[in-house]
Amino acid sequence: MNLPPPESAEQGDYWLDTDQQQNWRHLVALLMTLPTAIESDLQRTAGITMFEYLVLANLSEAEEATLRMTDLAYRANSSLSRLSHVVSRLAKRGWVRKRPCATDGRVSEVVLTKTGRAKVVRAAPDHARLVQELVIAPLTRPQLKALGASAATIVERIAERNNVPTGRT
Repeated sequence: MNLPPPESAEQGDYWLDTDQQQNWRHLVALLMTLPTAIESDLQRTAGITMFEYLVLANLSEAEEATLRMTDLAYRANSSLSRLSHVVSRLAKRGWVRKRPCATDGRVSEVVLTKTGRAKVVRAAPDHARLVQELVIAPLTRPQLKALGASAATIVERIAERNNVPTGRT
């Protein structure tokens, strides 16, 4: 699509050149297709959404399989509202338990249950195979490192722009 040139020099400062436009479109295609591929595979192989998997996986990696809601939301890149709905759904399935924090009753914690741990342990191998197939295998080690570094830089910029804590891994 040929867009008209910018009306002012200032607008031109933000215009994408041909190379930038091509790379931007590749990134958009990746952002649109990769999550869909992962989501549909997790639904097919484990009967869970990608977000549910992220919640269960983050809890499985946490000390005592427990995280405060705010910490879990941060790790899962979620709002508290969205996380609360998913935690309720996971609790109904018996995969997590929500409870008041022992040290601060104003805060809620989410605990991964034995059943929830079993669910994420069963889902992990298929998920890891798909990530290997779609993301790791097509790239050389230097390309993968560059992709990871580039993604981290973009996430950091977004966090700074939104004035949220940085340093995600």
